Amino acid sequence: MAATPKAGVLPAEWWERLVARLIEALVFGVFYYILFIALWGIFRTVGVLDAFEGRLPGVFAWVGAGLGYTVYDWIALSRGGRTFGKAIMGIRVDPESLPARVRLKRALLYPAPAMLMGIPVVNLLAGMFVFGVGLLILIDKPLQRGPHDRLAGTLVVKDLR
Repeated sequence: MAATPKAGVLPAEWWERLVARLIEALVFGVFYYILFIALWGIFRTVGVLDAFEGRLPGVFAWVGAGLGYTVYDWIALSRGGRTFGKAIMGIRVDPESLPARVRLKRALLYPAPAMLMGIPVVNLLAGMFVFGVGLLILIDKPLQRGPHDRLAGTLVVKDLR
């Protein structure tokens, strides 16, 4: 049985959500590279750069960037239900579905696969999972919710204010 949106609420289109995430990915990609370069320098200085075939800075940078995004997402959802990418695209997470526990659950679920991207072989599985999340948003009609929305019980809507 397909869920239907509440009266007066328009679910965000898949492309609006995609563009919002791409905007945020650009910013957090820069954060990742800055973190990677800093960690590479630190690991090189202390002499552990060659451990795990030189992959240690990448693993730690992915985890750090993922944790940073989790904290950012939780704070942004706490302050109005939208991140800067969602604000640019004119969408937000429905404020009625955002008690503190739900905000934290949603913030933890979305970037979790990204934190695994620095680990060889696991990164392939994480990439496939992220791709699958996008497909699920496309086929979940009419609400277009991803697994992180379903598990947290949230809905991304158009901000009609």
